[in-house]
Amino acid sequence: MSENDFQTKLAELMTEISTLPVAERQKLQKVATDTRERHERLRQQVSSLQESLDYLRLSIKYLVFDLEATRRENGYLRKMLEETQDSEGEV
Repeated sequence: MSENDFQTKLAELMTEISTLPVAERQKLQKVATDTRERHERLRQQVSSLQESLDYLRLSIKYLVFDLEATRRENGYLRKMLEETQDSEGEV
């Protein structure tokens, strides 16, 4: 169910509740209001979780990039060290 569908159905429910007798109306309005608040909190939490996941994905990409760069540098430095050792051995 989309956000718009939920809001539409909840508005319809609130309209139906408003036609009930006062005693029943107050109880059901409280339940509907609580439902709306819980839905909003849940929506905010999902949004926050999505932002956290996006940040985690980006962080992992940077870490992988850094790891690959470190491996390249390590290979380059090993090659330089081997070349230095070979040239010292010839002297």
